[in-house]
Amino acid sequence: MASSTARVASQKALEDPLALLPCSSIAEFKKGQLIYNQDQPSTSIYLVIEGKVKVSRMADDGRQVVVDIYQPDEFFGESALLNLPQRSEQAAALDNTRLMAWSTAEIEDMVTKRPRLAVALLQIMARRSIDFTRRIESLSMDNIARRLARSLIRFADRLGTREEDGSSRMAPFTHELLAQYVGTSREIVTHYMNHFRKEGYLQYSRRGIVLYRDALGEWLRQNA
Repeated sequence: MASSTARVASQKALEDPLALLPCSSIAEFKKGQLIYNQDQPSTSIYLVIEGKVKVSRMADDGRQVVVDIYQPDEFFGESALLNLPQRSEQAAALDNTRLMAWSTAEIEDMVTKRPRLAVALLQIMARRSIDFTRRIESLSMDNIARRLARSLIRFADRLGTREEDGSSRMAPFTHELLAQYVGTSREIVTHYMNHFRKEGYLQYSRRGIVLYRDALGEWLRQNA
């Protein structure tokens, strides 16, 4: 009971940056359009209003590595705050997308006037740091099948819609995108996606992915 109360208190303590930021003009991007890249790096913090955005980095060997996928009410582009002369990050619209943006100068001015906004942004960065730590642990300890399973469960939790039968329904992800997120090849992702479908853990088509999250989670526990 005490631990449950502590979790609720912790959740209530989180600041909501959306309540502390003024509205900005809305920019629209078509599916596949670049929002920024290494040649034209971001100078702003972005908020997704509609659609989804893929943020990725270019590895030294030229391969694209997906950092994350962001959906409505989520921020991205925080690397602009560092103002590094060279950045390998890029962001692209996965759907027709609408964004708000605030320049780093605007953010710096606002956080001096609204300290709670600074706390809210720090909390977002801290949660992302924890999430990235978990991904690093998975990359160092899990085989590809387990990394893919964990990634599918994470996307289902963040981006999916829970159905009455306990499954989670998501928009379709290409096997190439999943490979860039997991850290492997498209062919290997296809192999394991077919295996998971054959075992009844998911269904997928061009219309989307239906993931039986609890069953796949049990597979992870049994194959630890």
